[in-house]
Amino acid sequence: MDDAQAIRCLKSGDIRGLETLVARYQVKAARVAYLITHDEAAAEDVTQDTFLRLFQRIASFDEQQPFEPYLLRSVVNAALNHTRRQARSVSLDQPAPPLETYLAQAASVESQVEYGQLKQEILSALSQLSPRQRATIVGRYYLDMDENEMAKALDAPRGTVKWLLNAARTRLRSLLVPERSLE
Repeated sequence: MDDAQAIRCLKSGDIRGLETLVARYQVKAARVAYLITHDEAAAEDVTQDTFLRLFQRIASFDEQQPFEPYLLRSVVNAALNHTRRQARSVSLDQPAPPLETYLAQAASVESQVEYGQLKQEILSALSQLSPRQRATIVGRYYLDMDENEMAKALDAPRGTVKWLLNAARTRLRSLLVPERSLE
């Protein structure tokens, strides 16, 4: 069953449509949520809540639009809302948890170790960005969104998105590129 068929099933009250969409997109949605929240449990909650809201509001979904970008924008928004709520009650100085469950398998042990170290460095650098900056990085480089799509997802003007993306890139560069000693 493709996305359009699954949505039609859902709109007719058949829960199998939701099962199909969850099976197809749950892992990707959870990864997106994790990249923004830096909390596995929160990412799972955000993903489940997003699918639940989708189920409750499926009648208003335009079947002419592609489903995946709609779902992932919803996940980004839900993850940002979650981080805003958490910021009010939890210090932002807490370190990000390890990303062991998302390490990709590599062709050899050496490349797997190098890849894991690089991924951990990137994740650590991402955790030092603000949630909105993380959302722009995820939107641009993970979801392949353009500035207009990110502006819509973040409910911000294009100029703000450009500024956030530039600030996030600059900060990531400073965190990932080792400083060269002046001799």
